[in-house]
Formats: sequence, structure tokens, C-alpha cells
Amino acid sequence: MEQTFSPEIDFVITWVDMNDPQWKADFAKYSGKIDNTKNEVSEARFRDYGFLKYWFRGVEKFAPWVRKVHFVTCGQKPAWLNRDHPKLSLVNHSDYIPSQYLPVFNSSLIEIWLHQIPGLADRFVYFNDDFFIIKPITEERFFTGGLPNDIAAFRYNSGIGLWSKCLKNNIRIINERFDKREVMQRDQDKWFHPSYGKKANLTRLLKPYHKFVTLITPHNAQPYLKSTFKEVWDYAGDKLTAVSENRFRSPEDYTQELFRTWQICKGNFEPYNTYQDTKMFPLVLKSKKAIDAIYNQRYKLICLNDNAHIRNYEQVMKELEKAFDTILPEKSGFEL
Repeated sequence: MEQTFSPEIDFVITWVDMNDPQWKADFAKYSGKIDNTKNEVSEARFRDYGFLKYWFRGVEKFAPWVRKVHFVTCGQKPAWLNRDHPKLSLVNHSDYIPSQYLPVFNSSLIEIWLHQIPGLADRFVYFNDDFFIIKPITEERFFTGGLPNDIAAFRYNSGIGLWSKCLKNNIRIINERFDKREVMQRDQDKWFHPSYGKKANLTRLLKPYHKFVTLITPHNAQPYLKSTFKEVWDYAGDKLTAVSENRFRSPEDYTQELFRTWQICKGNFEPYNTYQDTKMFPLVLKSKKAIDAIYNQRYKLICLNDNAHIRNYEQVMKELEKAFDTILPEKSGFEL
């Protein structure tokens, strides 16, 4: 299928190099040390094995229609990155996050300010640096008729871990702002779309319940309207400003899922079961399946979820690198 060029969609990717001396000094000043018993300061949260070049190769080969790539760091740049590439925008945290909250080591904070990135398109797709495009993908995978494609379905949230607590913070704001029965009546076709399959079972079960619960959260590239971020900030700016003090992840945080859920509750999305072509691989459990998925390009988008306790870490990383190099062997224009 021939891809058409769209000047309207940007990609945003966040990245950090934990071996950078300045980053190390800042991290030590505010945290003390890496601690693999704490998720928010574990090595897996910050380390990089050199796969970033394959992210850029995937963009160039499989999504050449993207208008701009906003590469967000604390001022870092890989030595191989071609900063003069016409589609590349180097974004420092200080370009869009108020200086009193910097330096920051909290991805949630880095994400809630994304709409302030200079020159960001009204429609954008947000990537963590462990999300990869591994086969051809079109604009229509992310947006239909100008609206983000997404799945509106509930999931069980234990509320025990740090991340679960943050998701509950998000839902409190959603329930303050939106009436669940009103939303689901208005957009019933979107909430119970046939493509969701079994993913909609809990939504059906909880339909009589009068409050929203946490939505299914596909851990992969997420399409957004910039206007969604502005609406959330207009409504809950005081709360978002307060948590911006958290340099490291905190159970008080709000996350990008707040903006995604708001977007869905406003009806600003088109139903799409993202799980049909997207897969998250926890490498501590599924490294072999991840390697196979890359070699055979089984999905359009994958997430390689790192963990400080991966067995045979070096061997796993080398096998992943070999798989990437098989499908993306040629340098991209983003590389020197």
C-alpha cells in the first residue's frame, strides 16, 4: 500500500543517556545512587543499549510521512545523530518545562508538559525510547479523520504499586470532570466497538457502575491532540503544577494516561483495537519472543520493556541488536 505524505503529524521521543557525566552529577545530587530495588531509580529506567539508531531507521524506512521528530532530552545528543537532518528538532527539557522543576528524572513530569514543545504539530504521536516501528505503518494507523485511534475499554487496577496509584490519581480528575453515563450513552458505538473483542468484557460488566475506572493502557506509541493537553491544563493546572515538584516518580503523580483518558471521554478518538498490531514484551520474561517478533516483523509496533533483573542481559541485548540489524541494516539520514 502506497504511503502518502502528511505534513500534519509529528513524532515525539524522549531519551536519556545515564552515562553522561553531567547527568550522573545531577542524578547523584538529587538521588544519591541507582537503586534496583526501587523502580523509580532503577538502572533499567535510565540505561540505553544503543538501540536508538534503530528507532530512527524504523521511522525513516517505515513511516517516511512524519513531518517532524522532536527528540527530547536534558540536552544530550548521541555522537552519531545528524542534528542537521531537516525533520529533526532537538528539544531540551529547558525548552518547554519551567526551570524551577529542572533537572528532572521523572518521565511522568517530562510527559505532562509535552504540549509546550516549541513548534509541535496539533497532532502528534508520543514514543518512549523502547517503542519501535518494525514494519511499514501509515498515518491512518494513528489518526482517522483527524482524530487519534484508540481503544476505550476498562481494566482492573489493583492500586497497590506506584504506577497503579498514579493511574487512580488520573481517574479522580476524570470522574470530577465527566459523567460516565452521559459519556457512554453519547459514544456507545465507540466504547463497545466490535474490534475490541474480549477487551470490552469488563466495560460491559461495569456499564451500570456510575464511575469511570482505569482504562486499558496499551504500552506503546500513543497518538494525541495537542488541544487535549491544553484542555486538561486549563481544568487541572493547579494539580499538575503541584506534582511538577516531583523530580522522581511519586505516588502523587499524574501521568500521560490522564490526557489519553480525557481525550477518550471527550469523544475525540476513533475506535481501534491497538493490540492487533502492537505488542509489549517484558524482556525479563519474553526476550525470545521479542527477538522472534523483530526478525519476523510480527507487529507494526513493539515495546522492549527493560528490567534490572534480566538474566543473561548482555546476551539478550546482543540477540536483539542482531535482529534489528537484520530488518534495518542501512544507516538512516538521521545518522552521521
